[in-house]
Amino acid sequence: MIIHVSNLKQSLDYPDESFLSHAARQLRVDPGEISSFRIVRQAIDARDKQAVCFSTHAELCCGAKTAAKILGDKRLRAEVVLPKEEEPLLPGSRPLRGRVVVAGLGPAGLFAAWLLAKHGYRPLVLERGKEVTERAAAVEEYWATGKLDPESNVAFGEGGAGTFSDGKLTTRVKDARVRTVLGQLVAAGADPEILIQAKPHLGTDRLTGIVTAQRKEIEKLGGEIWFSAGLVGFDPVPGRVTVERNGTAEQIETGALILAVGQAARDTYAMLLRAGVAMAPKAFAVGARIEHPQDWLNRSQYGAFMSHPRLGAAEYRLTGRSGGRGVYTFCMCPGGQVVAAASGEGRVVVNGMSRYARDGVNANAAVVVQAGPEDFGDEPLAGVRFCEEWEARAFRLGGGSGLAPAQRVADFLARRKTTAFADILPTYRPGVAPGNLWDCLPDFAAEGIRAGLIRFGQQLKGFDMPDAVLTAVESRTSAPLRILRGADMQSLSHPGLYPVGEGAGYAGGIVSAAVDGLKAAESVIKSYATADSFARDAIAAVFPPDCVIKA
Repeated sequence: MIIHVSNLKQSLDYPDESFLSHAARQLRVDPGEISSFRIVRQAIDARDKQAVCFSTHAELCCGAKTAAKILGDKRLRAEVVLPKEEEPLLPGSRPLRGRVVVAGLGPAGLFAAWLLAKHGYRPLVLERGKEVTERAAAVEEYWATGKLDPESNVAFGEGGAGTFSDGKLTTRVKDARVRTVLGQLVAAGADPEILIQAKPHLGTDRLTGIVTAQRKEIEKLGGEIWFSAGLVGFDPVPGRVTVERNGTAEQIETGALILAVGQAARDTYAMLLRAGVAMAPKAFAVGARIEHPQDWLNRSQYGAFMSHPRLGAAEYRLTGRSGGRGVYTFCMCPGGQVVAAASGEGRVVVNGMSRYARDGVNANAAVVVQAGPEDFGDEPLAGVRFCEEWEARAFRLGGGSGLAPAQRVADFLARRKTTAFADILPTYRPGVAPGNLWDCLPDFAAEGIRAGLIRFGQQLKGFDMPDAVLTAVESRTSAPLRILRGADMQSLSHPGLYPVGEGAGYAGGIVSAAVDGLKAAESVIKSYATADSFARDAIAAVFPPDCVIKA
C-alpha cells in the first residue's frame, strides 16, 4: 500500500538519502516496515528561527498493518495514494487543413509544439525573435548600451520573457500536467531537485541551454521552427496566417493556430482586434522594483541558520491592501538584479532576474498595486495604452536615453527627489537616473506602494529601510487583456484559433503557461488527425486491407 505523509520535520543536516530512519521515528514505525520511501516535496520551515528545518512530504510503501498504524495516528497527516489511470490521448478524425501553426516560442509555445510533434503533427513554430544564443547577445548589448533590438530582446525570442528572469517554477496551478512540465525541463537539463522543491527555479544562466535542448527535441520529433518570423496577419476564412520573414511576407494555410505570443506583443493584439477576435480588458498590477541587501534578508528569515549550505538565498512574499486595492510583492528574485525589459523604443520597463546560484549582493522584488478597467477604460486595448503611457513617462523621467528612474525609499515616502544613493546601490543596467517616482506612477499606485512599504516593514522588519532602492516602472505583471476562449481552448469568435499562455491572459508564469500550451495541443490532437494518419485512412478506404493489387 502507498501512503502519502505530509509535513515531516527534516533537519537541515539530514541528507535526503538518509532521512528514512528519522522519518520512521516520526511515524512511530520500524524502518524495516517501509519497503520504499521517496520525498515528493520539500519546503523550508523558518517560523522558528532557532530551529529552521525542512517540512517534507513523502510517499512510502508498506504493508496493510503498518499503513493502518500510520493512518490511525491523529498526529500525522496521512492518506492512501490511489492509483490513477491516465486517459490515453488519442488523435481525432477530422482532416486538418494545412498544418498546425504555433505562434511564439515561450513556455506555452514550446510545450504545445513539443506535444504536437510527439504525436506526429509536425507543427510549424513562428518566433519573431532570434534563437536564444543570438538573442542573449542582443539583450546583453541592450543592457550595456541601451541600444534596443525591437524584435529580439527580453520579451521576444526563443524561450520567451521567462528566459531572462529567475526561471521561477512556483505555481498555484493544481494540474497533473505540472509533473509533465517539470519532467521535460529535467530531461532538457534542469536540476532534478525541481521535482521536489516547493519553490523551484532554473536560473537565467541555465535557461539558455534548457531552452535550446527543448527546441532541438521539437525538431527531432518533426517540428519546424522559423526564427525572425513575425505573425502579421490572420485571416480566419479560409484559414491562413501571414508571416513576415527576412523582409518578405508569405501566407501559410492552417486550420489550427495556437497563439502563444506573450503579453509584450502589443502589435499582435491590435492586428487580432482588427480581425474581429473577441477580447476584453483584464485587471493586472503596476508598480516598481525594490532592492535590499540579500545578507539582511537571509538574517531576517533564517537567523543563526543563514549560512547553512542547504538553505541558499532567502525569499519573501508580502501582501496588504490600500484604498480597497491589493498591494503585494511579486516575482521575488533573491541574490539577483533589476533588468531592463522594454520591447519598444521610448519605453522603460523593469523586471527581476537571478542566476542559478542566486549569489548577488541585492535581493529584489516588484511592489505592485492592482489596476483594473475602472482605471483605464473598458476597451480591449485600454490597458495596453495605459501601460504604454506610464512606460513612456518612466523613459522621460530617466532622461530619455534608456536609464530608469530610481529613488531611495526614505525619499519616496517623503515624496522628494533622490539626489544620491547610499549603502544600497541599484543594479539596473544600463543605469539609473535619481528622481521622484511619484512622477512616473499613477497616483493610486504610488499611494498603494507608500502604504505597502509601511505595512510590509511591520511584517518584515527592515523592509522599509531608508536606503532601499525603488526603480520604475514595473508594468508587465500580467497581460492587460484576455483573448476570450471556450472550454475547448478555441477563440469564442474564431474557431481554429487557440489563444494560450500569459499573452492571452490565462497564465502567470513559466509553469502555468506551459500547462496552458499542453492543454491547447491536447485539444488540437483530440480534434484532428495527423496528416500521415489521414492519408493512411484515405488509402485504406480506396484499397481495403484484403484488397490484392496485381502488377
